[in-house]
Amino acid sequence: MEQSVTGRSDCPDGDGSLAPMKARVSAQEWAARVELAALYRILHHFGMTDLIANHITMRVPGEPGHVLINAYGLMYDEVTASNLYKITLDGDVVLKPDLDLGLNPTGYTIHGAIHSARDDAHVVIHTHSAAGSGVSAMKCGLLPLSQHAALVERLVGYHDYEGVAVNFDERERLVANLGSGNMLILRNHGLLACGRTCGEAFIYLYRLEMACRIQVAALSAGLDNAVAMSQDALENTRSVATGNPALVGGALQWNALVRRMDRIDPSYKE
Repeated sequence: MEQSVTGRSDCPDGDGSLAPMKARVSAQEWAARVELAALYRILHHFGMTDLIANHITMRVPGEPGHVLINAYGLMYDEVTASNLYKITLDGDVVLKPDLDLGLNPTGYTIHGAIHSARDDAHVVIHTHSAAGSGVSAMKCGLLPLSQHAALVERLVGYHDYEGVAVNFDERERLVANLGSGNMLILRNHGLLACGRTCGEAFIYLYRLEMACRIQVAALSAGLDNAVAMSQDALENTRSVATGNPALVGGALQWNALVRRMDRIDPSYKE
């Protein structure tokens, strides 16, 4: 049987008919799959990828303890609604796409920890961007050098690097360092963001990523030339952001981004 990155199953169902993934899951799960696949394409569009590495996970509606995750071996622009795995928080496969590809254990080690500990973390994103990894290696951490940084810096936690994340013992420390926030700088590693929706998780990650890019650019001229914003400016920016739902939840941005993905390549819905 020929394999396809769509994840469509060409194995006959019980009645002898073909069984595409859409027919094997609930309507609510299919909608979540489409939304998550769009998020993978959006990260590809913004260059927040590392070849086939990294993950985005999303809870399966109505199925506590189950999440959707990418197959290990696909580029983010190959991810579709059909070729996502459904797994438990410990990495046991519940539903496998029709691909000769498996899972990267770092995905469920990191993401499973956060989904397990945080009921509000429906979506978890982890990246290895150059800017995010660069700031993660700076002793100073994230500095208040930009409006993007002001919107997120007090919500960011830090987690020290312990090596490739395959040890479940690290989960407790990851969760403790994330706390009640929505963003984590993984020292010497990269960035992580979570949220109640794809839009919320993405807007947290996007702002953190942009703050890191701006910081790397600003510090290229030397730390002595960087100008941090005043405490009054920081507080003003925070108050405006927290009082404006459009700035917090990411819904407006998310809808615009999905429209863009539909114009570029709607195959993520397959």
